[in-house]
Amino acid sequence: RLGILIARHLKRLERVILGYLEVCDGPEEEARLGILETLQCTIQHAWPRMPCRLPVLLKALLKMIWDVHTDQGSTPEPVKAALLQGATECLILLDRCSEGQVKILLEGVYSSCEESCVRECIRKVQENT
Repeated sequence: RLGILIARHLKRLERVILGYLEVCDGPEEEARLGILETLQCTIQHAWPRMPCRLPVLLKALLKMIWDVHTDQGSTPEPVKAALLQGATECLILLDRCSEGQVKILLEGVYSSCEESCVRECIRKVQENT
């Protein structure tokens, strides 16, 4: 709702986003899904300010992807798929506003990762133009 005015609150919002991405909130993962949507909107509106936040956001998103992939809990597969899709969309948006830096950084992760689920998310980002 704030549009570009969100840039005033990026430092605090970043801390909130990172906190929510780290914590599993039950089988339906409503908080994580909501924060991924918030992150997408934030990237879209405040894209000029995102490249400097790229290392922190990239690390948090990759960690969340790994956590979702390795989760042996009661999270249903459709919810896991929605989380992975949301994280992938955030990575694509970050790549667009950072002029391809995400793709470059993910090359090393892709080549060293053996998990097909994680590789699939990275492949989607790399193939997106």
